[in-house]
Amino acid sequence: MTTPHQKFRFDTEFNGEGGIAYSPPVAKRVFLPAEVELIRAKAYAEGERAAGVRAEEAVAAALAQIAEAARTGLGRMTQLAHEHRTACAELALSAAKVIAGAALAGMPEAPAAAALEALAHEIESTPRLVVRAAPDQVARLQTALDQTAQACGFPGQILVKADPTLAMAAFIFDWGDGRASFDPSQAAERVTTALRAALAAEAHLSADEARP
Repeated sequence: MTTPHQKFRFDTEFNGEGGIAYSPPVAKRVFLPAEVELIRAKAYAEGERAAGVRAEEAVAAALAQIAEAARTGLGRMTQLAHEHRTACAELALSAAKVIAGAALAGMPEAPAAAALEALAHEIESTPRLVVRAAPDQVARLQTALDQTAQACGFPGQILVKADPTLAMAAFIFDWGDGRASFDPSQAAERVTTALRAALAAEAHLSADEARP
């Protein structure tokens, strides 16, 4: 196998007049102490700069990890706080239903009497108010409404009729030009729905605020 020839390279080139046209630089092999110190200082500075860059990169990465951990922790804390508020609200609702049920069982005529007081000015010119209630509450409700009407200055006649479709403490007012009604179960359901909607909106808002 034949090895290809390499072109011969002259270290020193001469011009036509015999002068030196090109002379390759000679590598310096001996350095003065001052030059050695300068080279050492330069290398040390470059090493320090490289180490500083790596340290800054490490700090930036650590800060990014800390920020991510903080966001995760904040999101979890927000979730836990919402779960706690939700549990407290549900407990309060349950307690309120028990208390309200006991109160209505003891005074089932109270909601109707309060409604008559609130509507007194609206129905004062009405000659007759028809009230429907559960059959076992007719007599008691008639007495309570008559007393309330006298205290409110309502001159019209109040007639309480039995309605088997109505639950305890529920009632319907009908005065010809208007109508009002109350059902404890429906009222409790509306309160529950409104509270849960408010909690859901709060959870959605908190989740948006926790996002980076």
